[in-house]
Amino acid sequence: MRCDPRQLKRWKEELAGVILRLAQYLAAEQAILTGAQEYRIGSRSLRRVDLKMILDEADRLRKRRDELERAIATCRSPSKRTAFRVIPRDL
Repeated sequence: MRCDPRQLKRWKEELAGVILRLAQYLAAEQAILTGAQEYRIGSRSLRRVDLKMILDEADRLRKRRDELERAIATCRSPSKRTAFRVIPRDL
């Protein structure tokens, strides 16, 4: 099966973005786990988001990464699902 080069390029670009975002979420998770949740810069106080939101988004990004890697390997769209018809036979 031949892949459409434009589609393959699009998947690879999206995969690179997903991997970058996943690395950023993992770094944010590490920062929260080390206790650096709130900090001050001058008179401004900044607070990092909660851990549950970061873990949920990291899981979503992992799933998307796996879908894109599978799509690149098999040349099938990650959003399309394949349905099979089964016909039971009594022999």
